[in-house]
Amino acid sequence: MTPPELARRLRTRDAVVIGLAAMIGAGVFTVFAPAAEAAGSGLLLGLAIAAFVAFANASSTAQLAARYPESGGAYRYGRERLGAWPGFLAGWGFVVGKTASCAAMAMTFAAYLVPSEWQRALAAAAVIVLAGVNLRGITRTARAAAIIVGFVVLVLLLVVSAGAGSVLQRGIPLDGLLDSGWPGILQAAGLIFFAFAGYARIATLGEEVRDPARTIPRAISIAFVVALLLYALVALVLLAALGAPALAASTAPLVDLVEASGWPAAAPLVRVAASAAALGALLALIAGIGRTALAMARDGELPHRLASVHPRTRVPHVAEIVVAVVIVALVLTVDLREAIGFSSFGVLGYYLVANLAALTQPAVERRVPRALSAAGAIGCLVLVVALPPPSIVAGLAVFAVGVGWRLITMARRRR
Repeated sequence: MTPPELARRLRTRDAVVIGLAAMIGAGVFTVFAPAAEAAGSGLLLGLAIAAFVAFANASSTAQLAARYPESGGAYRYGRERLGAWPGFLAGWGFVVGKTASCAAMAMTFAAYLVPSEWQRALAAAAVIVLAGVNLRGITRTARAAAIIVGFVVLVLLLVVSAGAGSVLQRGIPLDGLLDSGWPGILQAAGLIFFAFAGYARIATLGEEVRDPARTIPRAISIAFVVALLLYALVALVLLAALGAPALAASTAPLVDLVEASGWPAAAPLVRVAASAAALGALLALIAGIGRTALAMARDGELPHRLASVHPRTRVPHVAEIVVAVVIVALVLTVDLREAIGFSSFGVLGYYLVANLAALTQPAVERRVPRALSAAGAIGCLVLVVALPPPSIVAGLAVFAVGVGWRLITMARRRR
């Protein structure tokens, strides 16, 4: 008997909010401080570079998703266009790296709400609850994401309103754009890039989207534009209100912004929104990891049991349960908030494979110029090189483990 497949239940609006939940995660509340530390006011150039690379990647991803409307995202595209090894490496980097990111998001959520002694327990509880939401069906995931995204966007607009006066008084902060040099600007771009990377969640859900050839490219484009506008506005008001040195030293820059702007009553709301944003990213990530694990298990790259699909809810329930168990274990035993550099490495590797796959598509399948996909691939490589050395070493180590896993699996099959 053929096992049940995932059901096409997501509309364009649903896909957009899932992508936005991943893109407007806790990163927007924290990423601009380390970006300012790396580049000062040059973080605005870093934002522009990150946005261009993300746009190129999103364009390639949308083009591929229209041709391969299946679960797995860049894993599937790499496997179909480039071969089993590139596809596996993209999928492995995503599953392992983003599982660590989930643990970090869960701990970030808890850190905003409770004292340190309660954080692990609350983070684990959050993972269990969100996994339960995902297990009830993809439409429940989309509804929960819509509520979270709506709240977070409203709070971000409140923050922008609080800082607008500083922009009007002092103008756009363009002084010292190049003071930190291009290495600092590129490092800032690498940090900010990951705030855009959530549109991949839309692609990983390709098997659950109605009319995927039309819906996925539209959803990716809408989510990208909304996120870019929000990030640009937030970056401008942060620099205008706080200045690059104070922004670089801040541990909660958006909270500092509303307090410096004379809106201290909004600070608790901003903290709650940061916590909610972490939940939104976690919700979307669990769904994306589960679908990628499903696709890899179908091809024998991961244990076949992970390919199970629930006959009623039509979700990869075994994969999502396993992912949740691993995340909870990480949350309870390891603090990954400061040790997930390999996730950054893995995301860039993931999109490198997507861009290279898009380059191989024939003219009849192309929606964007081949040069844009080439620029995306080059951009991924440049940002990888710009990452801090510990992140590169950790990323190479994770991929080495993946290569070892696949070689052992292949040897067992030959026996």
